[in-house]
Amino acid sequence: MGIHFYRKPVYKKRMLQMKKIFLVAVLFLSVSGIKAQTVATIKTGMAAPEIVLPGESDTTISLASLQGKVVLIDFWASWCLPCRKNNPELVRIYNEFRKEGFEIYGVSIDQKKTDWINAIRKDKLTWVQVVDQKGWYAPSTYTYGLEGIPASFLLDKQGVIRGINLTGKELTREIRKLLAP
Repeated sequence: MGIHFYRKPVYKKRMLQMKKIFLVAVLFLSVSGIKAQTVATIKTGMAAPEIVLPGESDTTISLASLQGKVVLIDFWASWCLPCRKNNPELVRIYNEFRKEGFEIYGVSIDQKKTDWINAIRKDKLTWVQVVDQKGWYAPSTYTYGLEGIPASFLLDKQGVIRGINLTGKELTREIRKLLAP
């Protein structure tokens, strides 16, 4: 019995401390504007979630506007070295297949528009480019469950995800397969 009475006040005290910590955390999050986001789990065979973001001229461009084409959604940023090193390969692939109905929907998570525009010019990226300027807190990064960039999603003509993070010969082979009559 003595142990039971000894623990009870300690338990109440800890619960009070936990409530205070919880309330402070909730208050901090509500004041700072940080929102809890759920990261999606994207898999092949799923319909690609819609993205509608501003392009270079601030006109919004939807992913759905490309339906009927084989599309590679390419998440990148100007400050991401692996992304930039991958761009020459994407330029080659785009030039090879664009006349056959292939398109790239480049989604940058750059926070500075000038950096993004300069990278597009320097790397000679001629496909559709949009920007989600909230960086890692961008809604598109949560929608597509990104854990890092570069990240890509290959869609068939109906907008269904057929490949995730494919590169090189594997990406080329899948594009050919999806473009075949």
